[in-house]
Amino acid sequence: MPQIRLIVALTLISGLWACSHQDNPASIGEVLRRGLGGEPSTLDPAAASDNYSQEVLRDLYEGLTAESPKGEVIPGVAYSWTIDASGTQYTFRLRADARWSNGKLVRAQDFVTAWRRVVDPNRASPLADDLRLIAGAASIISGASPATELGVYASSDNILVVNLEQPAPYLPQLLTHSAAFPIYSDASASSHNPLTWVSNGAYVLSAWSPGSSVELTQNVSYWDRTNVHIPHVHYQFVSDDNSQLAQYRAGQLDMTDTVPANAMSALRSEHSAEIVIAPFLATAYYGLNLSKPPFGANPKLRQAIAMAIDRRRLVHSLAFGQPEAYGFVPPGTWNYSPQSWQWKGLSDTARIAEAKRLYAEAGYSAGAPLHLRLLFNANPVIRNTAIIIAAMWKDTLGIDTILTEEEYRVFLQSRHDKSRWDIARLGWTADFNDASNFLDIFRGRSTNNDAGYANPAFDALVNQAARTADPNRRRHMLENSEETMLSDYPVVPLYFFVSKRLVKSYVHGVQSNPLNRVNSKSLRIVAH
Repeated sequence: MPQIRLIVALTLISGLWACSHQDNPASIGEVLRRGLGGEPSTLDPAAASDNYSQEVLRDLYEGLTAESPKGEVIPGVAYSWTIDASGTQYTFRLRADARWSNGKLVRAQDFVTAWRRVVDPNRASPLADDLRLIAGAASIISGASPATELGVYASSDNILVVNLEQPAPYLPQLLTHSAAFPIYSDASASSHNPLTWVSNGAYVLSAWSPGSSVELTQNVSYWDRTNVHIPHVHYQFVSDDNSQLAQYRAGQLDMTDTVPANAMSALRSEHSAEIVIAPFLATAYYGLNLSKPPFGANPKLRQAIAMAIDRRRLVHSLAFGQPEAYGFVPPGTWNYSPQSWQWKGLSDTARIAEAKRLYAEAGYSAGAPLHLRLLFNANPVIRNTAIIIAAMWKDTLGIDTILTEEEYRVFLQSRHDKSRWDIARLGWTADFNDASNFLDIFRGRSTNNDAGYANPAFDALVNQAARTADPNRRRHMLENSEETMLSDYPVVPLYFFVSKRLVKSYVHGVQSNPLNRVNSKSLRIVAH
């Protein structure tokens, strides 16, 4: 049956290639139509923890710093900054022509207000940890101090001073993330009404059709508007890979954010110039519910299910060359040597034998099998991965797995309800290029710690690394913390991501980026 479905899919794809109209930028005028694999959960910069929201927010807002198409940090709202001798105080000088979309000045106080909002525990922002390095943030997040004690202040409308708990050479890149974006007012940040929307980036919200699309229009008040070349951007929500391909070939999309695996052979042979594939810093993994049985207090069982997965076979099914993950921090992370499980090099026979031994010692057998509930968001690749892994667990250990698939925005809520799942399919994409961004999510108090992992030894290592200025000592501490976490098996890494897009020949400016960011500002539509 799977082979029949594959043949039908490839036939459909071939037909789409054959009957599609010629690429013609004139037919789309001044609108860039981008496929988006899910609907943003919010466009509040302080609340957006999902990639779809982040994608749109980077068009709507700009932080003190920005990124070039290749990922280098460049000036944003701040045209320059200085660092004191201790490395813990940054002074940012804001542009005199940085303005909100309503024409009002972007002030240093707008950043103070926005950042206090992120760390305020009453708002429970999922991005609070991204600002933990600012002096006073940890105490505020824990509820011990008021948000007004955050170590950031505006000495004037165009001077912002940021005090850190410890040196953080990655701060300028962190400030490109939505956690550090300014906000004009709480009302504008929480409303999706285009009539009242105020933002400070290259674009402003012009329409939001729930379940369908978000439409953006060039912000005429943006300080760098002369370098914004596309007047309108439409993000169209298409969760199914094949549907995105169909719309792309029908001329309804100019670029996709995904490519169906079953189309790659045909695409590579016939339209390779339109395929853009590149590695980036992100990890796909399964989070294990440690709050109760079967995984709570049962590390042998956690290791057994991790070892029962044949990652070579899994990534082969994905078709894009994703690297297998036997650790959590991806290769290519700045100043870091990724760690991995010691059994990574075992033969399949030895790996399976050890998984079976651990499964039996954990108290399970063919006569008393483990029953699991696996929760994941609606997506063809994620669904197929779940089916493949559930089959591996069944064949190797006899585990029975119930698969629960939910629409993305529903899943974002369900993942926080641990009564609904034993395993949840999760992914972490770097907010900035540093190993701490991956490892901090496993701290006991992290709002992103979905598994509920708690190990004081791990917390001590990451906290010590955060206080260490020497880059070599800090790297070793972070490597030790990852090794500690992996030995506890709170999560099961599966593979590291690669970005995959189809881009029309007339869309110029898409480049490889370690954080997989393609801002519409950097793109052009060029007629041949």
